[in-house]
Amino acid sequence: MAASLRVTQIKSTISHIARNRATVRALGLKRIGHTVEIPDNPATRGMVRQVRFLVTVEEVGGSSKSTAAAANADAGEEKA
Repeated sequence: MAASLRVTQIKSTISHIARNRATVRALGLKRIGHTVEIPDNPATRGMVRQVRFLVTVEEVGGSSKSTAAAANADAGEEKA
């Protein structure tokens, strides 16, 4: 699991329900194009999942070995 997540707002919250607007604000996003780094934990992943159509997410930090191992494991599954 990554140490943090880089979240960027890519769409407007106008015309979306109040709960989605509040979630975007709680993530620390203020406007389209704004990027924040938040800790990677189940609570923040759940928040990002709720507004996944309004934001983009990148994993930041963590060890590159675990990422490479996960990529190799995924490649092995695709071949099977």
